[in-house]
Amino acid sequence: MQQSKEERVHDVFEKISEDYDKMNSVISFQQHIKWRKDTMARMDVQPGSKALDVCCGTADWTIALADAVGPSGEVAGLDFSQNMLNVGIEKVKQLGLQHVTLIHGNAMELPFPDNSFDYVTIGFGLRNVPDYLQVLKEMHRVVKPGGKVVCLETSQPTLFGYRQLFFFYFRFIMPLFGKLFAKSYEEYSWLQESARDFPGMKELARLFEQAGLKNVKYKPYSGGAAAVHIGIKK
Repeated sequence: MQQSKEERVHDVFEKISEDYDKMNSVISFQQHIKWRKDTMARMDVQPGSKALDVCCGTADWTIALADAVGPSGEVAGLDFSQNMLNVGIEKVKQLGLQHVTLIHGNAMELPFPDNSFDYVTIGFGLRNVPDYLQVLKEMHRVVKPGGKVVCLETSQPTLFGYRQLFFFYFRFIMPLFGKLFAKSYEEYSWLQESARDFPGMKELARLFEQAGLKNVKYKPYSGGAAAVHIGIKK
């Protein structure tokens, strides 16, 4: 019986949770840290505000948001892989972050009232959900008017030659790294599929607009290997 995308993604992340942080650094050659830092600078997170990190995984971005809002703010992280969350819970505990809550839940149906957060982020998670638009609509719903919805994700390079190299890397080298460093060839093979099928920057900007977001801006990183999209709820 064929698994749904949701079931398959869940299985992948339950299996790779312990090696996920290490593998992120290997796969992106540490670039994801720079990308997130630049994204945070663009977001201009205000102390004392409320943020939600959707598909938070092992909570790295959640923790960065917690540092930005400070102890007077509040941050929630949500993920549907309990194993990934467990890694995040441990990190949050070690850092003593009282203003962070990690929740087991589904990005397609966020368990929060409308207009709850000043910032809603999703980092390298949108490509793994069953319906991109539905998740963006949910993020739009729970962000406050004037608040920002932010997506940092792999993208589609457009430069000829680099684009072919990028897909060769994702298709053949990345699963090999998965096998070498995390003994997870199949799981990392799936992750390259989800990256290959993900919309390009302009297409994703259109989805942001379809979800009701305004003033949508995006910026490519590393020649389009990744991109940040930021939209505002009016």
